[in-house]
Amino acid sequence: MLIEARKLRKYFRLGKDKQVHAVDDVTLGIADNEVVGLVGESGSGKTTFGKTLIGLYDKTGGQVVFRDRELPQRYQAEDYKRQASEIQMIFQDPYSSLNPRMTIQEIIAEGLLIRDGGSLDSVRDKVVYWLERVGLHGDHLSRYPHEFSGGQRQRVGIARALIVEPKLLVCDEPISALDVSVQAQVVKLLAELKQSLGLAMLFIAHDLSMVRYVSDRMAVMYLGSLVEVGPAESVYFAPRHPYTKMLVSSNPEPDPQHERARKDVILSGEIPSPVNLQPGCRFAGRCPLAEPRCRQETPLLRTVAANHLAACHLL
Repeated sequence: MLIEARKLRKYFRLGKDKQVHAVDDVTLGIADNEVVGLVGESGSGKTTFGKTLIGLYDKTGGQVVFRDRELPQRYQAEDYKRQASEIQMIFQDPYSSLNPRMTIQEIIAEGLLIRDGGSLDSVRDKVVYWLERVGLHGDHLSRYPHEFSGGQRQRVGIARALIVEPKLLVCDEPISALDVSVQAQVVKLLAELKQSLGLAMLFIAHDLSMVRYVSDRMAVMYLGSLVEVGPAESVYFAPRHPYTKMLVSSNPEPDPQHERARKDVILSGEIPSPVNLQPGCRFAGRCPLAEPRCRQETPLLRTVAANHLAACHLL
């Protein structure tokens, strides 16, 4: 594995006695040149997992191993500098993730200059190369972020991440703030870069059909825990966990006849609070198939098909 989270935990403390279980005992690996899609509802812990994985959040517990080397629980300045050459992130919001007072050249070159030193002029050619690689133009160097559209800003964010030539790219919902036509362009760009550069990616998103298109494997997260992991096609077309079935059912079909013919999975009940979670399956309160055991014993991920894992007592 290129990188592996082992029982990774991230809790946020609320006062003296309460804490939010944002990420709870998550084990997930990403191999070289593999794209793993991470899906789930808002608040399920996807972004927190990505940021904890790469050290933007301190770990509450567990390990992250990158190329057989355990990464520190709490990053220092030197750790960020060393890991920046290997791991980069594309942030969700293309508007707030770029400094409005810096030119596009300064934004893209910043990581390279921090790592290697030198002057802005000395890396100009490399900045132009990556601008053109992501579909922009060299004459954009002196412009500022407010002069670009959302899709163009996201391309700037991609160029900024890739100029240091990382091995792993964490994409935190990189298309959610973009128009549908621009989403397709950005996803196509990432797929092309993955093939040409041999990148490994953690692709975090809401849209299951988009994640299926870009990913080799898909992981489904609910309230900080993984409930299903497997090949993207298998998880999408043959989901095993009731929560995954609900997510797939809520994803619209492009074919109107199929959309009208399929049966939706309707759930009842409230999403439990992530504060001081109780034992048992976290989905039990909304699951139409739940049994008494589901509310008492926490299910573990286990093999239910070839390379396909699910955490459900009923499988």
